[in-house]
Amino acid sequence: MSVWALGINHHTAPLDLRGRFAFALDQIQPTLNGYRQSLARQPEATLLSTCNRTELYGAGDQAAVEPTLEWLAHTGGVSTHVLRDHAYVLREDQAARHAFRVASGLDSMVLGEAQILGQMKDAVRAADEAGALGTTLHQLFQRSFAVAKQVRTSTEIGAHSISMTAAAVRLASQLFEDLKDIKVLFVGAGEMIELAATHFAAKTPKAMAIANRSLERGEKLAGRFGAEVMRLADIPDRLHEFDAVVSCTASTLPIIGLGAVERALKKRKHRPMFMVDLAVPRDIEIEVKGLSDVYLYTVDDLATVVQTGKDNRQAAVAQAEAIIDAGVLSFMHWMEQRDPANGMVPLIQQIHAQADAWRSAEMARAKKLLARGEPVDAVLEAMSRGLTQKMLHGTLAELRAGDADTRAATAQTVSRLFLRDDPVKPPRNS
Repeated sequence: MSVWALGINHHTAPLDLRGRFAFALDQIQPTLNGYRQSLARQPEATLLSTCNRTELYGAGDQAAVEPTLEWLAHTGGVSTHVLRDHAYVLREDQAARHAFRVASGLDSMVLGEAQILGQMKDAVRAADEAGALGTTLHQLFQRSFAVAKQVRTSTEIGAHSISMTAAAVRLASQLFEDLKDIKVLFVGAGEMIELAATHFAAKTPKAMAIANRSLERGEKLAGRFGAEVMRLADIPDRLHEFDAVVSCTASTLPIIGLGAVERALKKRKHRPMFMVDLAVPRDIEIEVKGLSDVYLYTVDDLATVVQTGKDNRQAAVAQAEAIIDAGVLSFMHWMEQRDPANGMVPLIQQIHAQADAWRSAEMARAKKLLARGEPVDAVLEAMSRGLTQKMLHGTLAELRAGDADTRAATAQTVSRLFLRDDPVKPPRNS
């Protein structure tokens, strides 16, 4: 069993290429099913897709990596050669370290941001519901969540973190003299738009409106901010009314085209417009950026802004990396224990089988004594003594056998196994 990660992110691929490999949450299950069915031997698999990255995590045969690259390239409509130039493949401990760093916000465009952890949990849940999450990836991600929690509680990695939406407000403040005098249009009603609306609402703009495909969802969000609700189809006719536009939908095609923006600018007598496109793929046509009276920013354009204060968090990053290193070592140790090649799994199975046999024998003996009317306390005492004798017989025999050196070595091993200081945890169903 091997673990690996294959993907592209904001470090390795431009926005438009990432847009080809963007999957909405409701697409993950069918996409994973299609991927696994394309392979002769189906690996465990999880698909993580955000505006900054698309990554496939797998557990199984290493030979599945190359077919996975070919399948992903075909899915995104690009050649394998193009994808390979921008993709990374990480194996074993490097794959685990990457998963832990992603969950902890160390690999994000916004250092220390917390949103990625929720997105990763959603991806894992979708993989589980698709039947693609096996024991190995379950362990990998549960450990990544635990590491991420430890990083957040033990370090200041998230302190002073500037989110994408906060950065958008900062840029708007540089363009407009007073945000209280502007009208803001939000396109979409998802988590990113909710965050953006929260940040802009704090500046009390003159008016806010939310355009969404589902009016019901749009109305629910608008109600929180006292905003107007409109349909996506109304955007071209009303775009000129707004000084700032923030868009983030799951649409596979642009929502706002060049022509609509040109007409809006004409009606505005070329007063400037501030536009932020947080979607991947793009919600606003790229040609809009060439218009002289439009200030359009994408998620990649915001990278410089969100890095502000990064130097102040380097000490926290070092602490976080140490926590991650420990987590990686623990996971790899777990992997080694499961490897049949090292003989541990068969031995552990034999030990469990022997213990179950002893338990069954003592249980049968206890039931006979109870059936004969023996007192319960006496039966329990006899059963516990019988189990103890069975479990210690081999150990005590080895301590008495062999020469002095052999007995001394055996004594050290027995002390380590039976005289540990850490308490025994009760079983989960106790």
